[in-house]
Amino acid sequence: MFSFLNSLYLYLCTKIKNTSLYLYCKKYYNMYLFCNNLDGKHQTFKVLDSRPERLTSDKKTITSSVNKPTKPQNLSNKSNFKSLKTLFLLEICRGMFFAFKNIFDRKATINYPFEKGPISSRFRGEHALRRYRTGEERCISCKLCEVVCPALAITIDSSMRSNGSRKTDRYDIDMTKCIFCGLCQEACPVDAIVEGPNFEYATFTHDELLYDKDRLLMNGDLWEIEIFNNLKKESIYR
Repeated sequence: MFSFLNSLYLYLCTKIKNTSLYLYCKKYYNMYLFCNNLDGKHQTFKVLDSRPERLTSDKKTITSSVNKPTKPQNLSNKSNFKSLKTLFLLEICRGMFFAFKNIFDRKATINYPFEKGPISSRFRGEHALRRYRTGEERCISCKLCEVVCPALAITIDSSMRSNGSRKTDRYDIDMTKCIFCGLCQEACPVDAIVEGPNFEYATFTHDELLYDKDRLLMNGDLWEIEIFNNLKKESIYR
């Protein structure tokens, strides 16, 4: 049966090339060879080329044995290159090259605290209470900042003056609660409470971060010029 199919296949290859009948017979012939090879007898068969006019030689046969896995060809090249890098210290030389190259480049660091970088006019730093030019406090004790504060860090107590206006008796800010959102500054109708440009107010104790009215007024007197210039720059956006 096998010899008959082999003869039939050779005849089809020579007589009816590139036809649908040829392709149909080739498909089932290869299926027969594959099934015949799996019957446990390990018979040999010829490897047929994909093109019908070219057949492999009868001497070239293949058995149904499992192909052994082969190692990648570039694996040895990678190992050799890694060994050369380790031997000649290429990584260390490359790092030293970039280190010496950056010596002559422009430095990106500054000599802090003797040198300080620019700060935006919208920077939210340490809080301060401002005064008018006459020395009178700006705060009218409307308590809008206390209401709008999401962290509940502001506490205000007020009283009435003899002329019927309100005055602020207590203005406390817990700086450990403050999230520096800037809502108190936006809510104030007279620009009394602001967040100044100072960011260097670290302390050793928690009590030093509980600001009262006197501390806030002192900050306002100290940073009034910078605060005034920042508010003037941002006035067109408010």
